[in-house]
Amino acid sequence: MTELADRTAGHAAGHTGTPALSASAHGAPTAAATAPPAVDVAALGEQLLGKWADIRRHARGVSARPELHKTEGLTHTEHRKRTFAQLQYLVENDTVHRAFPSSVGGSDDHGGNVAGFEELVTADPSLQIKAGVQWGLFGSAVMHLGTEEHHRKWLPGIMNLAIPGCFAMTETGHGSDVASIATTATYDPGTGEFVVHTPFRAAWKDYIGNAAIDGLGAVVFAQLVTNGVNHGVHAFYMDLRDPATKEFLPGIGGEDDGVKGGLNGIDNGRLHFNHVRIPRTNLLNRYGNVDADGGYSSPIASPGRRFFTMLGTLVQGRVSLDGAAVAASKLALKTAIQYATERRQFNASSQTDEEVLLDYQRHQRRLFTRLATTYAASFAHEQLLQKFDDVFSGRHETDEDRQDLETLAAALKPLSTWHALDTLQECREACGGAGFLIENRFASLRADLDVYVTFEGDNTVLLQLVAKRLLADYAKEFRNVNVGVLARYVVAQATGAAIHRTGLRQVAQFVADSGLVQKAAIAIRDEASQRALLTDRVQTMVAEAGAALKGANKLPQQQGAALFNKHQNELIEAAQAHAELLQWEAFTEALGKVSDPGTRKVLTWLRDLFGLSLIEKNLSWYLMNGRLSMQRGRTVGEYINRLLVKIRPHALDLVDAFGYGPEHLRAAIASGAEKVRQDEARDYFRTQRASGQAPVDEKILLARKALHTKAPRS
Repeated sequence: MTELADRTAGHAAGHTGTPALSASAHGAPTAAATAPPAVDVAALGEQLLGKWADIRRHARGVSARPELHKTEGLTHTEHRKRTFAQLQYLVENDTVHRAFPSSVGGSDDHGGNVAGFEELVTADPSLQIKAGVQWGLFGSAVMHLGTEEHHRKWLPGIMNLAIPGCFAMTETGHGSDVASIATTATYDPGTGEFVVHTPFRAAWKDYIGNAAIDGLGAVVFAQLVTNGVNHGVHAFYMDLRDPATKEFLPGIGGEDDGVKGGLNGIDNGRLHFNHVRIPRTNLLNRYGNVDADGGYSSPIASPGRRFFTMLGTLVQGRVSLDGAAVAASKLALKTAIQYATERRQFNASSQTDEEVLLDYQRHQRRLFTRLATTYAASFAHEQLLQKFDDVFSGRHETDEDRQDLETLAAALKPLSTWHALDTLQECREACGGAGFLIENRFASLRADLDVYVTFEGDNTVLLQLVAKRLLADYAKEFRNVNVGVLARYVVAQATGAAIHRTGLRQVAQFVADSGLVQKAAIAIRDEASQRALLTDRVQTMVAEAGAALKGANKLPQQQGAALFNKHQNELIEAAQAHAELLQWEAFTEALGKVSDPGTRKVLTWLRDLFGLSLIEKNLSWYLMNGRLSMQRGRTVGEYINRLLVKIRPHALDLVDAFGYGPEHLRAAIASGAEKVRQDEARDYFRTQRASGQAPVDEKILLARKALHTKAPRS
């Protein structure tokens, strides 16, 4: 923290220019003027660390150790061996036990566990995900779906890595549609056993982490059948391999998925079962049990609600991917912005000095808009993590709390993972050829994070879940109204006449007493106006979809599905707009917790940049729906450009507040080497010019000749 404080003081001392000019310490021109606001980097860094700051610091300390870093150039076989050995290192350094019950040596700290786990992405994403498979999926399934008997029997071995395991849910034929998986577990009352079977090739478990090599056990998801009745998907603990020989047990087979587009430190593979018998007590029966005679019982009567409750206990995977994606975006932006303050190209405004990349408007557009989104995603993730901890600690564990958590995770994970890929790619391009070198990590991180948009819920499918929640809340508000009223409600969006609950929070119009959103947007940079525009778009989109789909549940199945499919794209766009609003609100709430005036000023500019970038991205919608006039719409881009100028002097402070040092970045272009090279070149040419021995530029000679030719003769 002392280092952060020193850096804060140094940056503040350097900010002697106008907001349009950057501090000399950052490699850009300065001018005497009123001192701009300064960012308290140490305080902002502490706020970004969030509730579990100490755990994050410990996790970053562990992730900084070379033993855990990704070694580029390994074969996938070598990478797998290294990653598995790293899991044992995590065990020995007490980084895996936090979420597990105190009865088996854990800490019952669910939020802290995820906060620490997601920081592993800075060391090696393969390590983060393999650790997630072992303790966040396999171990969590036993913990949340099993009973104390199961905990005592298996959790100690899972925690200390004596039982490396798999989370065997996805099948070749069904990934997102878990309810339709085809593996069966049929109870045999004669022997008191379940018979687990793979009926056809598409029912093989696929893409399963630890399945190809390391997994000794697995939690297998299958259709539970007893007394001729299918009670839906349940989870079963199964032994996969002989611990001594590492060979599959009788009736179990599998394949290696081989080399992937990334995350090659993980041994993903396939599993299949040929009438494999397991004890009845291997059913993880917290939510559904089968007695010795084959009778089924559950504390949740509704099969649908039971299914979603079981899946809901496994939401931490989405929560942790949201946080890891944000961390990866921070790494990329710190590297790219650091490099952009040092790298120079083209002498547009000087005969001698080239321009710093970050002084170009387009470069600022490329990086600062993504920096603003990363801050919004970071603050939103902290809210998600606290909601997750509230639910899993039992402090707030109602059905509504769980549904809100699942919806929030389904909304934020798609945005942050897509944003990470976009940010890594843009930062790679912004660093030119140097960005393409593996030593600077953009290409490697992007390859590893590519699949984050697919696993733990495909992003598009997750947004559809959010959309259905928004529609359900909409239906509750207007259950007893007719189509005419619904149509009037759609029109009323522009007048702020209706208040609509869009899942997780009350979303209301924040408009002037005059009532019109158009008038409320007179000053688009105003917080209330941004909220009005962003909120209104969500309200209107959900209301229009709700009106179009009214009565769909009463139609024959085929017609109802066709009607829903007709509006699927609009629904997913509404869900994304809702998620973006949640991020904007999280950023705005975070501003209220900033005590330092300078930091609050700069973060307000950054929040405005995020909000106005969303409005600019969807400007056609606002124009077509009459929310902004053409004249007002033209000002959005202009004001964004003004914000870029204001943010420019504070860019390094804003990425330094992320708190990632060289041991986390491990990028040559973020080491300061570029500044050394640039300074050396400038000194060379400066000395050469001063000596009078510099060769004359041909263009200067031609210009002199032209002047001489045109000069009048006496």
